[in-house]
Amino acid sequence: MEVQVFGSKKHPDVRKALRFFAERRIKTHFVDLAERGPSPGELKRFGQKFGLRSLIDRGSRRFADLGLSQAMLSEDRWIEKLCDEPMVLVQPLVRCETRLTVGLAEGEWKAWVDSRP
Repeated sequence: MEVQVFGSKKHPDVRKALRFFAERRIKTHFVDLAERGPSPGELKRFGQKFGLRSLIDRGSRRFADLGLSQAMLSEDRWIEKLCDEPMVLVQPLVRCETRLTVGLAEGEWKAWVDSRP
């Protein structure tokens, strides 16, 4: 089992996610959003499952700084904006094979770990 975690090391929920998997000796590939944003395809995958609006952290400082509260953008434009400004995303985004979570989801991660062969 291997998981991919997208987020910023400074974000408390990202640190909790990384600790959760480390404590269970699950191999983790970390993508630091402060250094590199997710690909449009990756964001579309999360958006298809949860809806693109659920990926946007409307309470984040970066969201307010960019003045996005009044933005009326198409889905493609939102994906482009989120790729350019990944600190507007809800964190962490976690992927394990075809399973995905947005935000802190320890209960779901525990189910993933318990169901592994």
